[in-house]
Amino acid sequence: MLNIGFGNYVSPQRLLAIVSPDSAPIKRLILEAREHHHLIDATHGRRTRAVLVLDGEIVVLSALHPETLVARLNPPP
Repeated sequence: MLNIGFGNYVSPQRLLAIVSPDSAPIKRLILEAREHHHLIDATHGRRTRAVLVLDGEIVVLSALHPETLVARLNPPP
């Protein structure tokens, strides 16, 4: 399991992408996911720093940087 912050976890097998929330297409993706009830906000009220796209059109918001999540996904040997 991948820790995305504040005791929240996602399955790495379902993970398609980890992206920054700054671009307009990602902002539209978040808005559409919210409208279709496919959005999980795991930021605990903090600023969104990473957007995780899962299979099944699920979008997860995290307060951790994408680089931090990738480092947790691929720990050093």
